[in-house]
Amino acid sequence: MRIRLAVHIGLVLAGLSGGAGAAAAETIPCPDLERRFELLRSGGTHLEMVGILFLAADSGCEPLAVKLLDGGVPSLARDREGNTALTRAAKAGQSGVVRLLIERGADLEQRNIQGATALFAATAANRTRIVQQLAEAGARIDAPGRSGVSPLSAAAFNGNDRLVAWFLARGADPRDMDGTGKSAVVYAAARGFTATVARLLDAGVAVDRRYGNDLTLLMWAAGHANDVPETDGIATVELVLARGGKVDDVDNRGRTALMMASEQGHAAIAKKLVGAGANVALRDREGRSAADLAASDAVRAALAP
Repeated sequence: MRIRLAVHIGLVLAGLSGGAGAAAAETIPCPDLERRFELLRSGGTHLEMVGILFLAADSGCEPLAVKLLDGGVPSLARDREGNTALTRAAKAGQSGVVRLLIERGADLEQRNIQGATALFAATAANRTRIVQQLAEAGARIDAPGRSGVSPLSAAAFNGNDRLVAWFLARGADPRDMDGTGKSAVVYAAARGFTATVARLLDAGVAVDRRYGNDLTLLMWAAGHANDVPETDGIATVELVLARGGKVDDVDNRGRTALMMASEQGHAAIAKKLVGAGANVALRDREGRSAADLAASDAVRAALAP
């Protein structure tokens, strides 16, 4: 579970806008960019001018962007990661530049090399207002990024419950699975976003649905990422149990939610699952029990009668 979760979170991040671990956009004060533009205005190359447009998009320098576009820099130019100025402005939350580029004919559905549109990039960056601005201009709210991850799933991954609610109100399908067999509720559960999990269950997601490798929602909640606050992880597990999650369901390795919590070192969740009736004696297909998989003495103590 630990490997599966870490690998897939990496895939999600890689698909958000500019690649896993991509550096933050360079933000340069607009007066400095204006000076750079003036120095290059008479003798700069086309590529240099395109580069300034990208920096203007990152930094929200709308008047400079106007000059560059008026001077012939195409709004559809792309950087080495396939991002247009619109995608960069959307990711950076630069509403004025986004508006300008839309007015100048930027392609709302242009994808970067990871497959992300400007709206997906804005969603991944938690730019709620920009997402709404792009949608109002006609951008698709269901255009996925890498591995078929939907904007709804990207919002759920961030725990942006406001944006999740906004997507659902506009018809986003909470049951949609991406190319790795996961849906929005899995991303929320794996990161301990209890309110978002509740909202997606309320929207019609079945609590006992199976995802990739026969994992259930309870398994993802029990084996949540290690940076999730303990109280959030427990609350999500409690919610899933209260909604009817089956405590002893097994995945394709024969592992239960209890085994996954034990392997991840989540002692409090292991105790919660035992209290909910989890069978401590069950063994996976390799013959290992939750106690065999326990990552710490605290987990082993939680498994004791």
